Amino acid sequence: MSYRIQSGDTLSKLAQRYNTSVSALMKANPQVKDANKIFTGKMLNIPGSRDEFVGSTGGGSRPGSTPGAAGPQGPVNAGPGTRGPGGSPFDIAQSHLGKNAGSLKLEQSGVGADMEDWVPNNVNCANFVSACLEQAGQISNAQHNNSVMGLQANLDKDPNFKRVSLADARPGDVVSMKTPGGQHVVMFAGMKDGKPQFIGSNNVNPDGSQRISLSSMNYPIMSIHQYRG
Repeated sequence: MSYRIQSGDTLSKLAQRYNTSVSALMKANPQVKDANKIFTGKMLNIPGSRDEFVGSTGGGSRPGSTPGAAGPQGPVNAGPGTRGPGGSPFDIAQSHLGKNAGSLKLEQSGVGADMEDWVPNNVNCANFVSACLEQAGQISNAQHNNSVMGLQANLDKDPNFKRVSLADARPGDVVSMKTPGGQHVVMFAGMKDGKPQFIGSNNVNPDGSQRISLSSMNYPIMSIHQYRG
């Protein structure tokens, strides 16, 4: 997310407030050369400490999470997905199953090129979904957002997207979820054994970093955005 610096703010205070670190703030804001010098009125990128989904392969799971599948497997009864001028965001995401977010960001084309490199490797959920939507031609680069709430707000403003219910969801729809410590965003991937499946960048690696995986999740859903362009 973006934050406008207020009088009295310091990087250490902001790191504590947003559950991140000074080093992560410095990495997210290369324009800041001295951690002890920030200026009122300037904007900062706030990366957060981590995204909220944790699968069983990540050293335990948070309440409400379900183990994430990392392999290149597809859901049952996916049905037709949404498509943009560049294709299906679900198909684009599925082509990267099993890749670590950190290595995907280094790719020079496609989704990797549209992901922003400064985002820490444990908070790439919105970065990845935004990049898939960009590649599908459903959003512009200016609509890319690395925070869940920021991406949700951008899609709410876009007349090509409409909020739908889970019953009407199609593969590639953007699903924003409320988690115990914040938010998480993935894409709907169809149904399997009566349970909705989701694909996205999830904290399933042993070190807490993210990998593109597909799984069921039972966090409360805040919104589902479907492309109608």
